[in-house]
Amino acid sequence: MRRNVIKDKSYFLAVRIVKLTFELKTRKVEAVLIHQLLKCGPSIAGIVEEAGAGISKVEFSMKLSISYKEAKEKILS
Repeated sequence: MRRNVIKDKSYFLAVRIVKLTFELKTRKVEAVLIHQLLKCGPSIAGIVEEAGAGISKVEFSMKLSISYKEAKEKILS
């Protein structure tokens, strides 16, 4: 079975974000920022996972582009 690199990387990104939020809590970083990061970061992996269940290549591509846009938004905000 072929490995899905995008799926793997988005999953590990989500795990790293969760670990980061725990670290930020110990450093007394603003709770609102932690909440936003924890709410938005792992959602990218969820969208990628959903894209994998797409009915067609077009749907798969569309959902991955949504995931990409969301990732860019998180980085730039």
